[in-house]
Parts: sequence; C-alpha cells; structure tokens
Amino acid sequence: MVSRTVIADDHPLFRSALAHAVGRVWPAATIIEASSAAEARAALANGGAETLLLDLHMADSSGLSVLMDLRQDYPALPIVIVSASEDARVAAAAAQLGAAGFIPKSASLDAMREGLAAVRDGDVWFPQDGAAGADDDLARIASLTPAQRRILSGIRQGLLNKQIAYELAISEATVKAHITAILRKLGVGSRTQAVLLAAKLDVDQPVADPARA
Repeated sequence: MVSRTVIADDHPLFRSALAHAVGRVWPAATIIEASSAAEARAALANGGAETLLLDLHMADSSGLSVLMDLRQDYPALPIVIVSASEDARVAAAAAQLGAAGFIPKSASLDAMREGLAAVRDGDVWFPQDGAAGADDDLARIASLTPAQRRILSGIRQGLLNKQIAYELAISEATVKAHITAILRKLGVGSRTQAVLLAAKLDVDQPVADPARA
C-alpha cells in the first residue's frame, strides 16, 4: 500500500520544500497538498493519510486549536507541526496536545528530513529546548468536548449566548448549560477568565519567508 502524506500550509513554496523533504524520507509516498485546514480535513476524509504536516496559521485556522481538533478526530494519525514560531513554549504545548513532531520553518532541509525520519520510525521529534513540563491549563482546555470548544470559540469572538446558539443551531439554554460546564472544567469563574486561559492556544508567529526553507 502506498503511503499518503498530507501537507497543509498556505505558502506554496514552503509546501514544495516540505514535499521535497517528505520525498527523501518516504520516496514512494503520495503527497497531497492543502492550503487550508478545511482542505486538509477533506484530504483526510477522502482516503486518510499516514502522516499530516500541519501549519498552525492558515486562512481558516490560527493557533493550537486546529491541532487539538484534528487530534480529537484522528487520534492515531501522526501530526507534525511546521511553524514559523521558534518559541519553546509553543513546541512544548504542541507536544502536550499530541503532536508527533515540531519543525520550525527556519530549519534546514536536513533538519526537516531528520524530524520526519524520526516520526516515520515511530518516534517523536521536537527541538531540544521544546521539552518544557506539562501545562495544567492546556490539559483542562484539552478536556473540553468538541461542542464545548466551539462554544468557547464563540465566547472568544465576543458573541452573545443567543448569537452562539444561532451559529451552532442549538438552543440558548443548551449554550448556557455548556458554558457552565466549560467554566467548571477550566476552573474559572467567568467568561473573561475563560477567554484569558484559552489564549494559551494562540501562537504569535510572523509570516515566514518560504525561500528560507
């Protein structure tokens, strides 16, 4: 069976660089390129994949929420984060949320191949300074159900309960019940505190120059 690798990144030149690295590690791999999280999901739904290389910042995704959602839906899929951020805390958070690897976009092609080869062999690969201890806040966020995470996303956007109910096609009473559960799971007492805690999923990263890959 020919392996399939999905590369999700909104920079075409960087996708090409990753495809080159993948080709050196999995010479027979079929490479599926995606420029958004939605395209990556469609590729995974249409035949699956053995590996996903995932940029955290695309048109329809920003931060670690996309990793958490994909990890929920595809628990056995090795997901390698490729990121313009070189913050050790981001790499550590990605590891805690279930990523199999973390490759900075500034890494050389040799380093990319090294990381991908480790994942291919069933290992994990993270920068040496990205091995910080577990973050209890992230663990609490990860304990939320998909529905609760969607509602938390609405809260972070500043939506009212009735607006969240409309967006998700559920009743306002259901939204209120979910919010009560969210605050309890996160160990906070208000929507504002929940928003501040959920900000740990954000990744403040500049747009990388694909030519550096």
